[in-house]
Amino acid sequence: MSVALFLLLSILSVGAQEKTQVIAHRGYWKTEGSAQNSLASLQKAAEARVFGSEFDVHLTADNKLVVFHDDEVESIKIQENKYKAIKSVRLTNGEKIPTLKQYLKKGKKLKNVELIFELKSHATPEREDEAARRSVKLVERMGLADRTTYIAFSRYAAEALHRYAPEAEVYYLNGDIAPKELKEMGMAGLDYHYKVIQQHPEWVKEAHELGLKVNVWTVNDPAIMEEMKTLGVDYLTTDHPTEALEVMAE
Repeated sequence: MSVALFLLLSILSVGAQEKTQVIAHRGYWKTEGSAQNSLASLQKAAEARVFGSEFDVHLTADNKLVVFHDDEVESIKIQENKYKAIKSVRLTNGEKIPTLKQYLKKGKKLKNVELIFELKSHATPEREDEAARRSVKLVERMGLADRTTYIAFSRYAAEALHRYAPEAEVYYLNGDIAPKELKEMGMAGLDYHYKVIQQHPEWVKEAHELGLKVNVWTVNDPAIMEEMKTLGVDYLTTDHPTEALEVMAE
């Protein structure tokens, strides 16, 4: 191989690594036959060939891990009730609310999509610790540790996830901590609402200089997708993954 060709391939390789990757928010749910956090949304995210599919996890009162976004469904508070209280509830596409085990089993069959696991905030540090411990244990038992990234709004939950899965990438969501402190916490990076990054665009450069990565959520406006792409964020979470893929490919 000539030196010139080697240099060209090296440049192209670096460019590919720096391309902003797309994450489907609660799976790819804005499409026919899908619903937020459903097994179908995970399947469709994989079919769309996004980098990752984000989903939300709660621990029920009887320690069952379930995949759902809101704190309650049909006026039933998920974390305060036993699993049997919600097991028959249907999502908008007709699926039942999946357990985490069911969701991970589906994810294991889909080899080309990263699992972006959001651990929801719980009532007490003790419950967050229990949720983190059980979550990591199940992910590892399912053989998905190398394909799972953790995110959390609660600082305690994020630190608990890092403690139980020290080799995993864990990102903090709340938007109130600068990159330097995140590095000291052991976080892999920041995962903040795009408005936080608009207010602190310097955090992208600071994070990268510290070896951290940057994700932004939830970006549905193509103009803001372009803005975040220009800033050089590593990941962009969106409800419109196919549109975001087109923007990132331009």
